[in-house]
Amino acid sequence: MTGLTRRIAWNLRHRWRRVFTLLVVGVGVAAPLVTGVWWSLPLIWFFGLFILLPVLHTLTKPLPGGDDSARNEDAGDDPALDALRQRYARGEIDEAEFERKLDRLLETEDAETVDAGSDHVSDRVREGIQREVERLRE
Repeated sequence: MTGLTRRIAWNLRHRWRRVFTLLVVGVGVAAPLVTGVWWSLPLIWFFGLFILLPVLHTLTKPLPGGDDSARNEDAGDDPALDALRQRYARGEIDEAEFERKLDRLLETEDAETVDAGSDHVSDRVREGIQREVERLRE
């Protein structure tokens, strides 16, 4: 996959609720224009946003207490972080530049990917990256 298609796939996988909501709103606005029936707008919005969205969210929500391997696989889904790791592993950037770019990535991290209960996400990510750097050095 190219960089653009990987980014689009990542956004659809992690932000599908936003995409679904925009589609429901768009279809709701277009329905009265296409059908000529004014009450189709609130009907589509009600079923899409108050019935389908919660049902789909519940069906796709991960089970609590799932195995840690699934969480580790999801942690590697960020293409920007993967690219940064690959550049460091190939030796294109040194450790100082790696740390600086990692800090920049963590500063711009989307609030959606941050665990609501943790205050030290950047510390946990930094520790994981340090472990990976040490593993690559071996």
